[in-house]
Amino acid sequence: MTDPRSRRPFDAVLCDVDNVIRFYDSSRVTAIERAAGLAEGITMKVAFAPETDLPLMLGRIDMDEWVEAIVAGFDGLAPEPVAYDLARALAGAPSHADGTVVSLLRRARTLMPLVLVSNASVTLEADLEALGLSDLADHVVSSARVGLVKPDPRIYRIAADLAGVPLDRCLFVDDTLENVETAAALGMTTVHFRRPTDLERALTPLL
Repeated sequence: MTDPRSRRPFDAVLCDVDNVIRFYDSSRVTAIERAAGLAEGITMKVAFAPETDLPLMLGRIDMDEWVEAIVAGFDGLAPEPVAYDLARALAGAPSHADGTVVSLLRRARTLMPLVLVSNASVTLEADLEALGLSDLADHVVSSARVGLVKPDPRIYRIAADLAGVPLDRCLFVDDTLENVETAAALGMTTVHFRRPTDLERALTPLL
C-alpha cells in the first residue's frame, strides 16, 4: 500500500512569526510622530536600522537597551523626550494573532511538524504564551536564542533538523522576500506571505 506521505509536497512547515502570525498595532507611534511634526514611519526606520535592530535580534541586548538604542538613533532628528516616547510606544506596541493563520497552522500541525522560525528578541516565547500560542508549534527557533538571523542558512538548517525533515521537504513561510529567496535556494517549497490566502493555497494539498 502506498504511504500517503509520499504524495505530500512537503513533510514539515517552517513559519515566520511577525507579519505572518503576529501583527502589531503601531497607531500610538504614528500619533506621536504626527503630534511632533515628524515624518510618519521615521520611528520604524530608526528602530529597524541594522545597527539598532540586529543586536536585539541576536540576543545581545534586551528590550530596555533597544529603547536606549532607538533614542540614540533619533539624535538630531527629534528632542530626547519625544524620542523616548516613540521608542517606548514601539517597544510596548500591542499585538494580536491572526486567527485564520493560526487555524491553518494548527490544522497543518496535525499532519506534520510545525517549527516557528523568527528573527525576534529573547521575549518571543513569553510573547507567544501571552497570545495563547505557546502550544502552536512543535519547536520555536528564535534568532535571539540561537545567535543567528534569517537569511543566514544556518538558522534554516536548525529548524529543519528540529522538524526531523530534510530542507527540500520543508515548506517555508515568511513575509520577507530575501528570507524566502534563501529558503528557495536551499531547496525548500516557499510561500512569500502577504495575506492568509497565500498560506491557505500552499496548504490546500494537505488540508
